Amino acid sequence: MARKGKTIQMASENRARADTHRHEGDAHRHEGDARGHEGGHHHRDVSGGWLRPAVFGAMDGLVTNVSLIAGVGGGGGSAHTIVLTGLAGLAAGACSMAAGEYVSVSSQNELIYAEVDKERLELENNAVAEQAELATMLRARGVSPATARQAAAEISAHPEKALAVHTMEELGVDSSDLPSPLVAAGASLASFAVGALIPLFPYLVGLRVLGAALGLAAVAAVMGGGVVARLTDRPFWRGAIRQLVLGAAAAGVTYLIGTLVGHAG
Repeated sequence: MARKGKTIQMASENRARADTHRHEGDAHRHEGDARGHEGGHHHRDVSGGWLRPAVFGAMDGLVTNVSLIAGVGGGGGSAHTIVLTGLAGLAAGACSMAAGEYVSVSSQNELIYAEVDKERLELENNAVAEQAELATMLRARGVSPATARQAAAEISAHPEKALAVHTMEELGVDSSDLPSPLVAAGASLASFAVGALIPLFPYLVGLRVLGAALGLAAVAAVMGGGVVARLTDRPFWRGAIRQLVLGAAAAGVTYLIGTLVGHAG
């Protein structure tokens, strides 16, 4: 009888140890899954700091200069005139884009800062009303009334956190992560210059044929439009064809104008 009791006790201890090991294994597995999820889930920067002006600048430089070259070439301009026009267009366009981006981003940031200051004053002078407003916004997102009230109270206890949440909910921006005007201007200037240089490149290396400039610009439009499409998880050829059609239309219009003016002169 004693032997049977001892056997039962040993079996119970073995099961307990097995259960312990199993639970520990599950815990390690869940921890590993959490680490894997944390390490494998990343978002790209969508705040518009440099990517938007860089993409816009490159495409704008390409379309602007290929249109200028097509117009001057269609009008019978010499290779020297085309190079001069292309370089002037590159410099003027790059500086204009940089100045425009700097003013645009600066003005947008100043407007946001003004609205944030307004929200800060509201939180200081109408704290109860702002807390109730935050609870209402949380309920609109599907949070239960009781939880919304509690969350609003906890958030409102920290003024800077409350300001950040109100700003995000009401303005849709994170005032601590705004794009830099200098970065936007620099990206726009550099990318415009690169884009504008592409159709001018054949003339600079001695291949003074308008068809070569147009062909190189078409290849660049396809590649640029396709890369932008892939960055936004769209099909490559969708963006490539769209950019090619838009660039060809712009160059076609200026070529036609150049041809008409050239024959009229």
